[in-house]
Amino acid sequence: MRSQHLIAGSTPGSLWVAVLTECCDVAGAAGVLVGHPFDTVKVRLQVQSVEKPLYRGTYHCFQSIVRQETMLGLYKGIGSPMMGLTFINAIVFGVQGNAMRMLGADTPRHQFLAGAAAGLIQCIICCPMELAKTRMQTQGTGQKNTTRRLYKNSLDCLIRIYRKEGIRGINRGMVTTVIRETPGFGIYFLTYDTLTRSLRCEADDGYIIPKLLLAGGMSGIASWLSTYPVDVIKSRLQADGVGGANRYSGIVDCVRQSWRREGWRAFTRGLTSTLLRAFPVNATTFATVTLFLMYMREDEGAKDCESMRPVTERLSVQ
Repeated sequence: MRSQHLIAGSTPGSLWVAVLTECCDVAGAAGVLVGHPFDTVKVRLQVQSVEKPLYRGTYHCFQSIVRQETMLGLYKGIGSPMMGLTFINAIVFGVQGNAMRMLGADTPRHQFLAGAAAGLIQCIICCPMELAKTRMQTQGTGQKNTTRRLYKNSLDCLIRIYRKEGIRGINRGMVTTVIRETPGFGIYFLTYDTLTRSLRCEADDGYIIPKLLLAGGMSGIASWLSTYPVDVIKSRLQADGVGGANRYSGIVDCVRQSWRREGWRAFTRGLTSTLLRAFPVNATTFATVTLFLMYMREDEGAKDCESMRPVTERLSVQ
């Protein structure tokens, strides 16, 4: 089975990218709405104090947030991934497509390299976006109505951080974001390519949707598992210093302190919530984008699922 980039086709490149980006915006927005509560639980578990933990696990965290902060507490910080969705999709589609064209032969190695390049470049948007999201998710923990909010919303959060710390402040966690996203996207595209080849994903296959759901979901899980410990460190660095003094002086210090206090379990905090989110959100996004593309390309007679290479909620939201 051929493995083409989704931008390939008879439609003019710029228009095709625009159509794909719009499609992924719709699918991605739906993914964020469904997956954000799981992400909030993940972040709370990753950054909570091990000396005085508020939550005993995934379910207890979810239950506590709803009881103490209402359902809206699960959606704190959702404005940030919603704002960044269009920019990230456009960057990833453009970079991945150009990288595949530059590399020439369509091989698993090139799929990994093109995905890694896309993951690297989109960090420019991803890092500030996740900084604002993390800060919003962790403020007012356990409080239904608080008058001591540091930030009104995600945009206000970034503005305040910029005024106080400058460019360096809004890029806090950039190194860990790059370390996470670069191999993460490479593994994501490589896994999807491998699975669609193995499953013989063809447009006229009666089981095309279940196959894409499986390929998308497993690709999301593989991507997260490969870099999850780095995500824990990133969250801790980005949440560090909110409303108080900084605990960590840098990446190495954060790793050292986390290991000393919690051992290896420190690097798996919130993993259950992440995997619960990863499969359905990534799987649903693949199916949504594929159906949209098959419909858009119906008049061209080009229903080739190989050329449908969508980007999932890992962009968010990763």
